[in-house]
Amino acid sequence: MAVPEFSQALLAWYDEDSREMPWRGLTDPYAIWVSEIMLQQTRVETVRPYFLRWMSLFPDIKTLGLASERDVLHAWEGLGYYARARNILKTARMIHNEFAGKFPTNIEEIRRLPGIGTYTAAAIASIAFGADEATIDGNIRRVLARVKNIPEPLGSQEAEEKFRLVAGEILPKGKAGEFNQAMMDLGATICTPKQPKCETCPVQRFCLAFELGNQAERPVNPEKAVIPHFQVTAAVIQRQGRFLIAMRPSGGLLGGMWEFPGGKVEPGESDAEALVREIHEELGTVVKVGELVGSYKHAYTHFRVTLRAYRCRIIGNAPSTLEAKEMCWVSVEELADFPMGKIDRMISQTLLEGTGISNRTS
Repeated sequence: MAVPEFSQALLAWYDEDSREMPWRGLTDPYAIWVSEIMLQQTRVETVRPYFLRWMSLFPDIKTLGLASERDVLHAWEGLGYYARARNILKTARMIHNEFAGKFPTNIEEIRRLPGIGTYTAAAIASIAFGADEATIDGNIRRVLARVKNIPEPLGSQEAEEKFRLVAGEILPKGKAGEFNQAMMDLGATICTPKQPKCETCPVQRFCLAFELGNQAERPVNPEKAVIPHFQVTAAVIQRQGRFLIAMRPSGGLLGGMWEFPGGKVEPGESDAEALVREIHEELGTVVKVGELVGSYKHAYTHFRVTLRAYRCRIIGNAPSTLEAKEMCWVSVEELADFPMGKIDRMISQTLLEGTGISNRTS
């Protein structure tokens, strides 16, 4: 493969057919950083409105660093992977304290920032600062696996070493930012996982998989693990027209988000038994479990959940924060002011609508 010809062909295509995105063409490292974090494991079309709203709420690092975690999580709600939002806030404060409020330009310093790995650091360095750094994400791995007909399965050390080697070889010096974005666009729009559009690919003549006719077999995916499915319950506790919600601990899944208290149903437990146990462990009180509010399904990255929410009445001591970070009683209208995960937001919506039993899937 002639590297200059490959790069020229790809960049010429990108110049004509690149995707329009609100962060494209920007050189502000703050905006590029925010967009790259939002795009981690999230589709471009999902990110667009979040990015625009985020930049209106937090237009610069200083504004973001002064924001509360609650405001940041609320702005992030619906994007998922909430550790990203907490790390963005940590990074903004770190930049304020250690870099005088200016985004670092050195890639090693960029890698030190919370939530920024090898790929994101290279993307920021190449797009914002013109550094000759190659990026390798899922789209680019797929392109490279086909162009070089790499047989090693994704995730293996052998495959990663080949991806790094090839990415470095084909990177055009002085145009890394544009080239990296072109590779991402190629993987997202032409060299797609299924039914790649090889007839319109600008680098078709350099592709070994196309030459061999095995595009559908590249990249080689590792065997999929069985995805566990958990049964979960939640308590909708109401007192004088207000509902009890609790904040999850900062670490772990949905850290810092608000929820209707509850937890996983253990083997051999009924929903009611699980709720009584969970509420006693979390809030130090006893509840009587009543009618079903709704059943909700949601898929996370590595597991699935079916949650059933029940109206409950406190029959023990006043609740206290044994495991929850905070708790409060809020009106149904005020629930919208508290950042929540997908399922808890669906419960909130059920309560707001005043509907009966709800069955929802996100």
